Amino acid sequence: VQRLPCYLAATIENQPYTREEIERLLRNTVASNSEIFGAAIAFEPHGFDPGSYYYAPYCYRDTRIIRSTHLGGETYRYFFQDWYQIPRVLNRPLWSEPYFDEGGGNIIMSTFSVPFYRHGDREKEFWGVVTADISLLRLKDLVSAIKLYKSGHAFLVSQNGVFITHPNPGFIMTQSVFSLAEALDDNRLREIGKSMIRGREGFELWNEPASNRRVWIYHSPLPSSGWALAVLIPEDELLEDIRDLSQEVVLIAIAGFLGLFLVIALVSGTITRPLRVLARTTAEIARGNLDIDLPVIKSQDEVGALTGSFRDMKVALKEYIATLAETTAAKERIESELKIARTIQMSFLPKHFPPFPEKDALEISTSLVPAKEVGGDLYDFYPLGSDRFFFAIGDVSDKGVPAALFMAVTKTLLKGMGEEGITPSELLAKVNGELCRDNDAMMFVTIFCGILNVRTGELLYSNAGHNPPLLWTGKQPVHFLKIPAGTALGVFEEARYKTEKIRLEAGDLLLAYTDGVTEAMDVDRRFYTEERLLEAARIGKPPSATEATRMVMESVRLFSAGAPQADDIALLALQYKGAPEV
Repeated sequence: VQRLPCYLAATIENQPYTREEIERLLRNTVASNSEIFGAAIAFEPHGFDPGSYYYAPYCYRDTRIIRSTHLGGETYRYFFQDWYQIPRVLNRPLWSEPYFDEGGGNIIMSTFSVPFYRHGDREKEFWGVVTADISLLRLKDLVSAIKLYKSGHAFLVSQNGVFITHPNPGFIMTQSVFSLAEALDDNRLREIGKSMIRGREGFELWNEPASNRRVWIYHSPLPSSGWALAVLIPEDELLEDIRDLSQEVVLIAIAGFLGLFLVIALVSGTITRPLRVLARTTAEIARGNLDIDLPVIKSQDEVGALTGSFRDMKVALKEYIATLAETTAAKERIESELKIARTIQMSFLPKHFPPFPEKDALEISTSLVPAKEVGGDLYDFYPLGSDRFFFAIGDVSDKGVPAALFMAVTKTLLKGMGEEGITPSELLAKVNGELCRDNDAMMFVTIFCGILNVRTGELLYSNAGHNPPLLWTGKQPVHFLKIPAGTALGVFEEARYKTEKIRLEAGDLLLAYTDGVTEAMDVDRRFYTEERLLEAARIGKPPSATEATRMVMESVRLFSAGAPQADDIALLALQYKGAPEV
């Protein structure tokens, strides 16, 4: 039923029609679909014809005849009907509550309404509503045909709990689950009604006052209409077959127990003796004595098969324990080597703070948390001459030992090729050329680096595919630094990089990070994101370098609490204190 008005709405939106074509389309739709009682295409005032205030052709069934009429007039202003107004306001298709359509189909019905639109030059404009009506008499026949056991029956309730169909005709459209519960002062029925209109599925027990019987009510939502279908089955009828079956089962069980007792009495003496011997032997095996001999049982029955299985298990356990000892020793050796590798990797990173002990021009704070024992994130900083200071942060395209080795090579190249007078883009180009040579593993590293003149505050920086750092200044709120585009190092030997320049004032702070921060995940596998990082940075006054790294690490820790770390995390915060005193 729902597909028909949706199809008609799409057809009208995408193709112009004359009055005759619309009415013929509507009539054919009703004639060829016996499920619907009637259908209408109702346009906005003057929407179809500027000279006509109303235009709403309507076709419906009158016994076996399809009749046509036009809705609209002083006695039937369809613009104010629920089936027209509500989808117009909500801007979506929906089912109406059941109602008596006086002036239209003149029966109790429910209507599915689909809004359609006229597409103008800039945006779509509401044009009208296509409807499909279903007769509640037809629904009543369909639901009444559902027979369960001797006296079980089904009924429909609307999204407000009103009875749409019911075996008692006096309830239809005049009573609801809640009015019946109020009349009976029955809180249990009221709770069942609430569950129905909330779209829940349930199997509820209720004491029916009329018959003083316990009944089970199964209800299930009809999502397309918001209604609920319920079936009511007396408990004694529902459980009648189970009671009969239970009695049969009890009789069979008693007979079977007596027969089983006789069989057990006959065979227990034959079976239990070798089993007791086997039990004592397996108890020794359980205590770790794998050298004990199992009893020799020549029978081919289950006891013999069980003894053979225990014999195989004993051999397999001895082999497993020997293999486990070797594996444990190898694992301990690997863990020891990884701990040494971590110690070596961490020793690569600079540890002397501040970088200019004799000059109070900079504050540096760093943090590195690998996802595994060793990782691929890196940072570095060192003086370039008397007044220039180089710093960098990077992220290798993998984790673990391969990333750690590539990280060590990258850091060595960054430091070995840095020289006085070089620009960040020139340094990145040199390192990229070296990394591209013989890079059979196709690994790469993203880098953000800069050179700060501690006397003037001039910062030259370049980027190779890395995340933009955060910048706190005294002139504007914290924001992401605008960085030049650049390809990660180790991808294209011909890649070129660009140097940008800004001037830092005393107190300005730059925080660089790797994507282990923004791509950290919580237990629901949601990312931390750059937006959340910026939001965390905006809380409170501009921090120091140490406070900035602590703030970010704490924010990420609280966000991902309970979730395993998926990627390495590195932070480098640099705060310019102003030109050093001479």
